[in-house]
Amino acid sequence: MMDDVRKPRSRSFVRAIVFLLLLLAVILIVCLRLPGCMDSNAGHVTLKVMSLNVAHGRGLSMQPVKQFFEDRETIESNLTEIAKLISRESPDVVALQEADGPSFWSGDFNHVDFIAKRAGYEHSFRGEHMCTGIGSRKLSYGTALLSRFPLSQQNSFRFARSLPTPRKGFVVAEVTMPGPGNLQVDVVSVHLDFLRKGARERQISLMIKKLSERKKRLIVMGDMNHTWEGRENNLRILAEKLNLKAFKPAEPGMSTFPSKEPKKCLDWILILQELEFVSYRVLSDKVSDHLGIMAEVGINR
Repeated sequence: MMDDVRKPRSRSFVRAIVFLLLLLAVILIVCLRLPGCMDSNAGHVTLKVMSLNVAHGRGLSMQPVKQFFEDRETIESNLTEIAKLISRESPDVVALQEADGPSFWSGDFNHVDFIAKRAGYEHSFRGEHMCTGIGSRKLSYGTALLSRFPLSQQNSFRFARSLPTPRKGFVVAEVTMPGPGNLQVDVVSVHLDFLRKGARERQISLMIKKLSERKKRLIVMGDMNHTWEGRENNLRILAEKLNLKAFKPAEPGMSTFPSKEPKKCLDWILILQELEFVSYRVLSDKVSDHLGIMAEVGINR
Protein backbone atom coordinates (compact mmCIF):
# COMPACT_ATOMS: atom_id res chain seq x y z
CA MET A 1 0.00 0.00 0.00
CA MET A 2 2.81 2.44 0.94
CA ASP A 3 4.63 1.61 -2.31
CA ASP A 4 1.53 2.56 -4.30
CA VAL A 5 1.43 6.00 -2.59
CA ARG A 6 5.12 6.74 -3.05
CA LYS A 7 5.18 6.02 -6.82
CA PRO A 8 2.84 8.89 -7.85
CA ARG A 9 4.70 11.29 -5.51
CA SER A 10 8.02 10.20 -6.99
CA ARG A 11 6.75 10.78 -10.53
CA SER A 12 5.46 14.26 -9.58
CA PHE A 13 8.84 15.17 -8.09
CA VAL A 14 10.68 14.07 -11.25
CA ARG A 15 8.27 16.05 -13.44
CA ALA A 16 8.82 19.16 -11.28
CA ILE A 17 12.61 18.85 -11.59
CA VAL A 18 12.38 18.41 -15.38
CA PHE A 19 10.11 21.46 -15.63
CA LEU A 20 12.52 23.61 -13.60
CA LEU A 21 15.48 22.51 -15.73
CA LEU A 22 13.60 23.36 -18.94
CA LEU A 23 12.63 26.75 -17.51
CA LEU A 24 16.24 27.53 -16.62
CA ALA A 25 17.33 26.52 -20.14
CA VAL A 26 14.76 28.88 -21.71
CA ILE A 27 15.88 31.75 -19.46
CA LEU A 28 19.52 31.12 -20.40
CA ILE A 29 18.74 31.08 -24.14
CA VAL A 30 16.76 34.34 -23.90
CA CYS A 31 19.56 36.00 -21.97
CA LEU A 32 22.17 34.98 -24.54
CA ARG A 33 20.05 36.47 -27.32
CA LEU A 34 19.74 39.84 -25.61
CA PRO A 35 22.00 42.56 -27.05
CA GLY A 36 24.90 43.41 -24.77
CA CYS A 37 24.15 40.42 -22.55
CA MET A 38 26.85 39.15 -20.19
CA ASP A 39 28.93 36.23 -21.42
CA SER A 40 30.29 33.40 -19.28
CA ASN A 41 32.95 35.67 -17.73
CA ALA A 42 31.54 37.64 -14.81
CA GLY A 43 31.61 41.37 -15.48
CA HIS A 44 32.33 40.94 -19.20
CA VAL A 45 29.86 42.15 -21.83
CA THR A 46 29.89 42.37 -25.61
CA LEU A 47 28.69 45.17 -27.87
CA LYS A 48 27.96 44.46 -31.54
CA VAL A 49 28.77 47.42 -33.79
CA MET A 50 28.45 48.06 -37.52
CA SER A 51 29.59 50.80 -39.90
CA LEU A 52 28.32 51.57 -43.40
CA ASN A 53 28.60 54.44 -45.86
CA VAL A 54 25.04 54.54 -47.25
CA ALA A 55 26.00 56.72 -50.27
CA HIS A 56 22.97 59.03 -49.97
CA GLY A 57 20.75 56.07 -50.89
CA ARG A 58 21.92 55.91 -54.51
CA GLY A 59 22.95 52.24 -54.35
CA LEU A 60 26.12 50.81 -55.91
CA SER A 61 26.99 53.70 -58.20
CA MET A 62 30.28 55.49 -57.51
CA GLN A 63 29.20 58.51 -59.57
CA PRO A 64 27.71 61.32 -57.44
CA VAL A 65 26.16 62.86 -60.56
CA LYS A 66 23.84 59.84 -60.71
CA GLN A 67 22.31 61.16 -57.49
CA PHE A 68 20.51 63.92 -59.40
CA PHE A 69 18.60 61.45 -61.57
CA GLU A 70 17.26 59.07 -58.90
CA ASP A 71 13.56 59.28 -58.00
CA ARG A 72 12.26 58.88 -54.46
CA GLU A 73 10.94 55.39 -55.11
CA THR A 74 14.42 54.17 -56.10
CA ILE A 75 16.04 55.87 -53.10
CA GLU A 76 13.50 54.30 -50.73
CA SER A 77 14.08 50.88 -52.30
CA ASN A 78 17.86 51.20 -51.81
CA LEU A 79 17.47 52.35 -48.20
CA THR A 80 15.04 49.50 -47.52
CA GLU A 81 17.74 47.01 -48.57
CA ILE A 82 20.15 48.71 -46.16
CA ALA A 83 17.57 48.48 -43.36
CA LYS A 84 17.07 44.77 -44.10
CA LEU A 85 20.81 44.18 -43.85
CA ILE A 86 21.01 46.00 -40.52
CA SER A 87 17.98 44.15 -39.20
CA ARG A 88 19.46 40.79 -40.23
CA GLU A 89 22.84 41.46 -38.61
CA SER A 90 21.19 43.04 -35.54
CA PRO A 91 24.08 45.19 -34.27
CA ASP A 92 23.61 47.11 -31.03
CA VAL A 93 25.04 50.30 -32.56
CA VAL A 94 25.28 51.36 -36.23
CA ALA A 95 27.48 54.14 -37.62
CA LEU A 96 26.26 55.64 -40.91
CA GLN A 97 28.04 58.00 -43.28
CA GLU A 98 26.65 60.05 -46.19
CA ALA A 99 23.36 59.97 -44.31
CA ASP A 100 20.92 62.52 -45.73
CA GLY A 101 18.38 64.79 -44.16
CA PRO A 102 15.67 66.15 -46.46
CA SER A 103 17.56 66.85 -49.72
CA PHE A 104 16.34 67.56 -53.24
CA TRP A 105 18.76 65.03 -54.77
CA SER A 106 17.71 62.06 -52.60
CA GLY A 107 13.93 62.13 -52.29
CA ASP A 108 13.57 65.07 -49.87
CA PHE A 109 13.14 62.99 -46.69
CA ASN A 110 15.21 62.02 -43.63
CA HIS A 111 17.16 58.87 -44.53
CA VAL A 112 18.26 58.17 -40.95
CA ASP A 113 14.69 58.15 -39.62
CA PHE A 114 13.65 55.95 -42.57
CA ILE A 115 16.36 53.35 -41.89
CA ALA A 116 15.90 53.44 -38.11
CA LYS A 117 12.16 52.81 -38.35
CA ARG A 118 12.47 49.92 -40.80
CA ALA A 119 15.41 48.29 -39.03
CA GLY A 120 13.75 48.63 -35.61
CA TYR A 121 16.03 51.10 -33.81
CA GLU A 122 14.46 53.31 -31.17
CA HIS A 123 17.44 55.63 -30.64
CA SER A 124 19.24 57.65 -33.33
CA PHE A 125 21.27 60.81 -33.77
CA ARG A 126 22.21 62.57 -37.03
CA GLY A 127 24.80 65.27 -37.45
CA GLU A 128 24.40 67.74 -40.31
CA HIS A 129 27.84 68.47 -41.76
CA MET A 130 26.69 69.84 -45.11
CA CYS A 131 23.71 72.17 -45.34
CA THR A 132 23.11 74.41 -48.33
CA GLY A 133 20.53 75.19 -50.97
CA ILE A 134 18.51 77.82 -52.76
CA GLY A 135 14.87 78.31 -51.86
CA SER A 136 13.16 74.96 -51.46
CA ARG A 137 16.08 73.06 -53.05
CA LYS A 138 17.91 72.01 -49.88
CA LEU A 139 20.96 69.78 -49.55
CA SER A 140 21.58 68.22 -46.12
CA TYR A 141 23.80 65.30 -45.17
CA GLY A 142 26.29 64.06 -42.58
CA THR A 143 26.99 61.13 -40.28
CA ALA A 144 24.67 59.32 -37.88
CA LEU A 145 24.31 56.71 -35.14
CA LEU A 146 21.54 54.16 -34.57
CA SER A 147 21.36 52.37 -31.23
CA ARG A 148 19.30 49.80 -29.36
CA PHE A 149 20.38 51.51 -26.15
CA PRO A 150 19.80 55.11 -25.01
CA LEU A 151 22.15 57.76 -26.44
CA SER A 152 23.27 60.75 -24.41
CA GLN A 153 25.84 63.56 -24.52
CA GLN A 154 25.46 63.71 -28.32
CA ASN A 155 27.69 66.06 -30.24
CA SER A 156 28.12 66.82 -33.93
CA PHE A 157 31.31 68.38 -35.31
CA ARG A 158 31.84 69.88 -38.76
CA PHE A 159 35.31 69.82 -40.20
CA ALA A 160 36.66 73.04 -41.72
CA ARG A 161 35.87 73.60 -45.38
CA SER A 162 38.21 71.70 -47.70
CA LEU A 163 37.25 72.91 -51.16
CA PRO A 164 36.69 71.56 -53.73
CA THR A 165 35.41 68.56 -51.75
CA PRO A 166 32.13 68.74 -49.79
CA ARG A 167 32.25 69.37 -46.06
CA LYS A 168 32.61 66.35 -43.77
CA GLY A 169 32.46 65.73 -40.02
CA PHE A 170 31.72 63.30 -37.21
CA VAL A 171 29.17 62.59 -34.49
CA VAL A 172 29.77 61.15 -31.03
CA ALA A 173 27.37 59.93 -28.37
CA GLU A 174 27.49 57.98 -25.17
CA VAL A 175 25.78 54.57 -25.17
CA THR A 176 24.49 53.28 -21.84
CA MET A 177 24.29 49.49 -21.80
CA PRO A 178 21.87 47.60 -19.55
CA GLY A 179 22.95 45.67 -16.50
CA PRO A 180 24.73 46.43 -13.24
CA GLY A 181 26.87 49.52 -13.16
CA ASN A 182 25.28 51.26 -16.20
CA LEU A 183 28.26 50.61 -18.47
CA GLN A 184 28.89 53.60 -20.76
CA VAL A 185 30.83 53.76 -24.03
CA ASP A 186 31.44 56.63 -26.46
CA VAL A 187 30.68 55.68 -30.07
CA VAL A 188 31.69 57.74 -33.10
CA SER A 189 30.63 57.86 -36.76
CA VAL A 190 33.06 59.77 -38.97
CA HIS A 191 33.61 60.60 -42.65
CA LEU A 192 36.98 61.99 -43.71
CA ASP A 193 37.91 63.89 -46.87
CA PHE A 194 38.47 61.63 -49.89
CA LEU A 195 40.80 63.86 -51.89
CA ARG A 196 43.69 65.25 -49.85
CA LYS A 197 46.00 63.90 -47.16
CA GLY A 198 46.45 67.39 -45.67
CA ALA A 199 42.70 67.81 -45.20
CA ARG A 200 42.46 64.43 -43.47
CA GLU A 201 45.37 65.39 -41.22
CA ARG A 202 43.53 68.52 -40.04
CA GLN A 203 40.30 66.58 -39.59
CA ILE A 204 41.97 63.91 -37.48
CA SER A 205 43.62 66.59 -35.34
CA LEU A 206 40.14 67.94 -34.48
CA MET A 207 38.91 64.43 -33.66
CA ILE A 208 41.84 63.83 -31.32
CA LYS A 209 41.21 67.11 -29.54
CA LYS A 210 37.44 66.68 -29.09
CA LEU A 211 37.39 62.97 -28.26
CA SER A 212 40.29 63.06 -25.79
CA GLU A 213 38.35 65.67 -23.78
CA ARG A 214 35.52 63.20 -23.14
CA LYS A 215 37.76 60.64 -21.36
CA LYS A 216 35.46 57.66 -22.02
CA ARG A 217 35.74 54.14 -23.35
CA LEU A 218 35.80 54.72 -27.08
CA ILE A 219 34.81 53.05 -30.36
CA VAL A 220 35.45 55.01 -33.58
CA MET A 221 33.77 53.84 -36.81
CA GLY A 222 33.52 55.22 -40.29
CA ASP A 223 34.72 55.90 -43.80
CA MET A 224 38.31 57.10 -43.29
CA ASN A 225 39.02 57.33 -47.02
CA HIS A 226 42.51 55.89 -46.67
CA THR A 227 44.21 52.63 -45.79
CA TRP A 228 46.26 51.62 -42.77
CA GLU A 229 49.40 50.69 -44.66
CA GLY A 230 51.26 53.00 -47.02
CA ARG A 231 52.87 56.42 -46.92
CA GLU A 232 49.94 58.19 -45.26
CA ASN A 233 49.94 57.70 -41.50
CA ASN A 234 46.89 59.74 -40.45
CA LEU A 235 44.88 56.68 -39.41
CA ARG A 236 47.79 55.31 -37.40
CA ILE A 237 48.22 58.70 -35.70
CA LEU A 238 44.53 58.76 -34.76
CA ALA A 239 44.88 55.30 -33.20
CA GLU A 240 48.09 56.18 -31.37
CA LYS A 241 46.88 59.49 -29.91
CA LEU A 242 43.55 58.10 -28.72
CA ASN A 243 45.01 54.74 -27.58
CA LEU A 244 42.97 52.81 -30.14
CA LYS A 245 43.60 49.64 -32.13
CA ALA A 246 42.35 48.13 -35.38
CA PHE A 247 41.55 44.48 -36.04
CA LYS A 248 44.51 42.92 -37.87
CA PRO A 249 45.01 45.97 -40.13
CA ALA A 250 47.37 44.15 -42.52
CA GLU A 251 45.06 41.13 -42.89
CA PRO A 252 44.08 40.31 -46.50
CA GLY A 253 40.40 40.11 -47.42
CA MET A 254 39.37 43.23 -45.51
CA SER A 255 38.78 45.52 -48.50
CA THR A 256 35.54 47.51 -48.48
CA PHE A 257 35.68 49.72 -51.59
CA PRO A 258 34.36 49.69 -54.23
CA SER A 259 31.70 47.18 -53.25
CA LYS A 260 31.45 45.65 -56.74
CA GLU A 261 35.13 44.64 -56.71
CA PRO A 262 36.69 45.66 -53.39
CA LYS A 263 40.34 46.72 -53.69
CA LYS A 264 40.92 49.03 -50.70
CA CYS A 265 40.03 49.00 -47.02
CA LEU A 266 38.66 52.51 -46.46
CA ASP A 267 36.19 51.68 -43.70
CA TRP A 268 37.39 51.03 -40.16
CA ILE A 269 36.35 50.18 -36.63
CA LEU A 270 38.88 51.29 -34.02
CA ILE A 271 38.48 50.41 -30.35
CA LEU A 272 40.21 51.38 -27.14
CA GLN A 273 43.26 49.23 -26.39
CA GLU A 274 41.67 47.84 -23.22
CA LEU A 275 38.69 46.54 -25.20
CA GLU A 276 38.72 43.26 -27.16
CA PHE A 277 37.78 42.29 -30.70
CA VAL A 278 35.70 39.14 -30.14
CA SER A 279 34.91 38.97 -33.88
CA TYR A 280 35.26 41.10 -37.03
CA ARG A 281 33.73 40.76 -40.50
CA VAL A 282 33.44 42.56 -43.80
CA LEU A 283 29.87 42.05 -44.99
CA SER A 284 29.46 40.78 -48.55
CA ASP A 285 26.04 42.42 -49.15
CA LYS A 286 26.21 45.05 -51.91
CA VAL A 287 23.79 47.76 -50.80
CA SER A 288 26.06 50.78 -51.35
CA ASP A 289 29.33 51.61 -53.08
CA HIS A 290 31.04 50.57 -49.79
CA LEU A 291 30.76 47.23 -48.02
CA GLY A 292 29.64 47.28 -44.40
CA ILE A 293 31.83 46.12 -41.52
CA MET A 294 30.82 44.41 -38.26
CA ALA A 295 32.62 43.81 -34.99
CA GLU A 296 31.73 42.26 -31.67
CA VAL A 297 33.59 44.14 -28.95
CA GLY A 298 34.31 42.73 -25.51
CA ILE A 299 34.14 45.17 -22.60
CA ASN A 300 35.00 44.62 -18.94
CA ARG A 301 32.64 46.31 -16.52
